[in-house]
Amino acid sequence: MHELLKQAKNLDNTLTEWRRDLHQNPELGFEENRTSQFVQQQLEALGVPHVQVVAKTGVTALIEGEEPGLTVALRADMDALPIQDEKDVPYKSQIDGKAHLCGHDGHTSMLLGAAKLLKDNPPKRGNVKLIFQPAEEGLFGAQTLIEHGVLENPKVDVIAGLHVNPMVPTGQVTCTQREACAAADFFDLEIKGQGGHAAHPHLSTDSITVASEVVSSLQQVVSRQINPVSPTVLTVGQIQGGSAPNAIAPSVKMRGTVRTLDPEVRSTIEHRMESIIRGITEGFGVSYDFQYNYFYPPVVNDETLVPSVRQVAEEVLGPDQFSIVKPSMGGEDFSFYAEQIPGVFFRLGVRNEEKEATYPLHHPKFDLDEEALPYGATLLAQWALNQL
Repeated sequence: MHELLKQAKNLDNTLTEWRRDLHQNPELGFEENRTSQFVQQQLEALGVPHVQVVAKTGVTALIEGEEPGLTVALRADMDALPIQDEKDVPYKSQIDGKAHLCGHDGHTSMLLGAAKLLKDNPPKRGNVKLIFQPAEEGLFGAQTLIEHGVLENPKVDVIAGLHVNPMVPTGQVTCTQREACAAADFFDLEIKGQGGHAAHPHLSTDSITVASEVVSSLQQVVSRQINPVSPTVLTVGQIQGGSAPNAIAPSVKMRGTVRTLDPEVRSTIEHRMESIIRGITEGFGVSYDFQYNYFYPPVVNDETLVPSVRQVAEEVLGPDQFSIVKPSMGGEDFSFYAEQIPGVFFRLGVRNEEKEATYPLHHPKFDLDEEALPYGATLLAQWALNQL
């Protein structure tokens, strides 16, 4: 067995305790006060030096080698989701309406485990910077930490991020060759008609029928205006309008998201959508208010780093445990780091049928196979050592 993995497996119970403590006490983005204190306490108990608080709830630590050299960063996100935990397990969330259903409790525990391994097996040269990041779920936590200098003092040369994957069996590692996650943008649209009695539609302008035309036509942006080899998703996720079955609604509000991998495609979507919205609303005599919000850019792996993920997966877990996969259309704010410095984002399988760890990310019953925790800790620590 790989030496660091052997050490990590000796931490198995501790890793599980950490993860379950975090799982029972989830906190949303920039509210991770208890989580931040927990991380600080564990790092200090492990004897990890240079622990600092960044942007109120973020935490960093620096493990220095014997000689000067590069600085490698490892990042874990810490925030939970505003979703009710529906699992029937002893460690289910104790906070109503909040739960770790994206595995960030696992990520944090794995990076704490990596901190222990690196403290006991420091690099010969260079540094490892540990980044415990708040607010990944839509609140620009990575961008905020960067603005607070997380990639400086010392300057970070390369960074890696690990995410759990409940669709892949425990102990398998996947990575993309280039784009790992899509750009995630969001829009708000209000169709403004004129309300009236449902029995006299000619005296009103029906915002619901116009909204129906808009929703249907917006799908043609993807199916007929975008090159089919450039993956793009346009989803209307919310529609609100009307107050009575015998009344014509004066307005309809809708919200949705757009996911793209190609930056050139991303830059055209807003204009294409508004062109369709404008044409339909003008044709039916209603007005509109359209707001398009650019959120996370795509996560783009540095192609020169992908072989290093294969190497560490085979080194730690053995042959045939690594595979190159297609990109995800999900968003991830690790993209902000990868825009600044070379970065690589990879996934670790946490699926186990026997333990009912089979639900997808963000599902109310999501859980992960805790046997993966020492694997993740070892992969992160060994990857950093290999880079140095």
